[in-house]
Amino acid sequence: MKDSRVAIVSLAVTGGIAQLVERLVRNEKARGSNPLTSSPESFRDCRAVVRRRRAVLRSRLLLRSELRLGMPALKMAMFTYAYILQSQIDPQRFYAGCTRDLRKRVARHNSGDVPHTSKWRPWRVKTYVAFSDTEQAKRFERYLKSASGRAFLKKRL
Repeated sequence: MKDSRVAIVSLAVTGGIAQLVERLVRNEKARGSNPLTSSPESFRDCRAVVRRRRAVLRSRLLLRSELRLGMPALKMAMFTYAYILQSQIDPQRFYAGCTRDLRKRVARHNSGDVPHTSKWRPWRVKTYVAFSDTEQAKRFERYLKSASGRAFLKKRL
């Protein structure tokens, strides 16, 4: 008894109480939810559970058709964009259009390849909407070019 008290006092002086407790716990092979009292065997069991959960989550991600970070599991559908451009030299001037590649189309507008927009360039994208259905995108573009669509843009933008 006296020897164990001496050992505890000497460990306390050197700051090794935590090490002594850890040694005692490992010798008892205690199990529990507290990591300080868990044995290496219980850690292995926890790792197996975590691996199984990760595998289930990965399989769910592969089944989803939504976009996610990284490479999508399924080939992404092409979108058609209905866009609104605003002239930088005349901020009251807007242009509505529809395209599959928005960056190239804006570059064509700004390079002067489109006669209708060449007078008020450069243009910037005010807003755009991505549609998975091309016909719906074209209908939305036609609406934006109508009188009620222009009034909607004037009120909302």
